[in-house]
Amino acid sequence: MSERIEGTRRAVATAGVLAGTFLAAVETTVVAAAMPTVADQLGGLSYYSWVFSAYLLTSTVSIPLWGKLSDLYGRRRFYLWCIGLFLVGSALSGAAQTMPQLILFRALQGFGAGGLLPLGMSVLGDLYTLEERGRMQGLLSGVWGVASIVGPLTGGYVTELFSWRWVFYLNIPFGIAAAVAVGSALRDRTTGERRPIDYAGAALVMTSVTLLVLAMSGSGLDGGAAGAPWVVPAYGGAGGFALLLVRVERRAAEPMVPLDLLSDRMVAALAGTGLLVGVAMFSAIAYVPLFVQEGLGGSAVEAGRALTPLILGWVVMSMITGRVVLRIGYRPMVLTGLTCVTLGFLGLTRIGQESSAWLLRADLALMGIGLGMTMLSLVLAMQNVVARRHLGVATSFGQFTRSIGGAVGVALLGAVIAGSLPLGQEPTAAEMTVAIHRAFWFATLVSALAVVSAIRIPAGLPADLVHPDHEPDERPQEAGDRRQEAGGQKAEGREADGESAA
Repeated sequence: MSERIEGTRRAVATAGVLAGTFLAAVETTVVAAAMPTVADQLGGLSYYSWVFSAYLLTSTVSIPLWGKLSDLYGRRRFYLWCIGLFLVGSALSGAAQTMPQLILFRALQGFGAGGLLPLGMSVLGDLYTLEERGRMQGLLSGVWGVASIVGPLTGGYVTELFSWRWVFYLNIPFGIAAAVAVGSALRDRTTGERRPIDYAGAALVMTSVTLLVLAMSGSGLDGGAAGAPWVVPAYGGAGGFALLLVRVERRAAEPMVPLDLLSDRMVAALAGTGLLVGVAMFSAIAYVPLFVQEGLGGSAVEAGRALTPLILGWVVMSMITGRVVLRIGYRPMVLTGLTCVTLGFLGLTRIGQESSAWLLRADLALMGIGLGMTMLSLVLAMQNVVARRHLGVATSFGQFTRSIGGAVGVALLGAVIAGSLPLGQEPTAAEMTVAIHRAFWFATLVSALAVVSAIRIPAGLPADLVHPDHEPDERPQEAGDRRQEAGGQKAEGREADGESAA
């Protein structure tokens, strides 16, 4: 009976995590479909991009904070805090009367969303064994992929049939259901010992990343003009606070970013590869729809559907990867996946207006297959090679590096496109195609560098690379069976010793 109750609790907690992940994932795309209507009704078109940037900024800078706090004091309470902040931000965003208000409330929403995905991954890492974890993380990736497809369609229909405000209000009932599931079923595994919080490290991480994102947004890398006068000081401040962070973390009792993790060859290789993968992944998501509409002359609907082959390939391959990675190993999966991503971007550089639509879909599907193999393998590897006390911060750090890579990649490819277009005049479709092809060549190079980085990932099967202080606590029945088996082996050993002595 006890085993059945524990199994039910685990299933309910998992359902809550999947629901929270769906909320965070769908919010990144559902708002895009509603924003033209929002700008018409609230005005402030000049603030348009900041509705997205505010969410991205706070969701990125909060990732390390949530991961570390959950390691210190348990996943449950902070997962519930994240859902609460996300829902309060959603309700306020739906009630916003001006664009500045909407930007502020989206920032609050993003601060909560920053913990939903990495803490969800960490919760699954706690609940499931090494053998089970691949399948569950694959399911989590599948939920993310489905949300990416559903989001734009939902945003468009809800805005057209009801109001753009319901794009935010619909989060509330689903978020409450996820909170009830996690709150009632999840049990924190903590020692009860009070440990210090690295407030200085948290402040330095957020300040450095905030300055970096602000500098990139104002530097003209996104296609704007020459950059604002504060851009250079912002870059300098980001670098200065990053150096100060290293100094502070070396002395902290419970560092927000444990530098000893980065001294591990596996963690360093995974972080570097994840950073480069983030550049490629977010570049495809940001610029493939633009390529379809402005370069190939497709409609807005066709541009919105362009990424469907990529997402479907990602979802299907994530589920397959979760089942086979334990038998193949992390490095072969990552190397194969990144090779597919590289070939996919290379194929995009040869797509033109005369090309078949199926050729574009095939290239995007190949990229999706590669991302499905790569992203899940990186997550599982990062979780399995660290000690249990660092599970949350390591998972969050992996997500953090990919998010930073995405922000940098979108800005850099925007710079490549802007620098390839004629100044002061509307570009033709042919000129836009050439400019975006150059961006895809850049993404091809970055993907190839990610392949080189992945070579540094140690070889071996996951069971051989897992950290000794890592596996989740055994469930009661499993522990009893293992103790009984161990007792029987000891008894056999004593009988054998007795026979030898005789």
